[in-house]
Amino acid sequence: MSEHQNLEVITKDKIDKAINLLKDQKPKEREDVSDREAIRKMRRYIEKLTSSKYGYTYDEVSEMLKSLGINLAGNRIKYLIGELKKSSRRRHQASDNDISTSGQEATETQQEEKASSKAGETPVNSKKGKSKS
Repeated sequence: MSEHQNLEVITKDKIDKAINLLKDQKPKEREDVSDREAIRKMRRYIEKLTSSKYGYTYDEVSEMLKSLGINLAGNRIKYLIGELKKSSRRRHQASDNDISTSGQEATETQQEEKASSKAGETPVNSKKGKSKS
């Protein structure tokens, strides 16, 4: 009464082999990419061409790309470059904040150690800068 008739029995050994086969698969290389990803990959060269040294406009870059079958308007390219700059700026600022915060804590600790060594006391690890009495 079952809709599926198994002509071949599935054994535990076959399942183990199937699992290993599936685990070993690498991600497929995608042929198509998003416009954002395409601009991210070409960003350095687009910025070079649109710099004051080279003097191309985003519309001219768009025409160059159009000849290769990449149909992105100049204003879309400009927008995506701006978005990429913003996101890389945010990542850079976040990493700078992490560094400056830890540097600030280290400076506070050093100041505490100097103050306590002047008073002849052992340093205390307190964020408030108070020393033991």
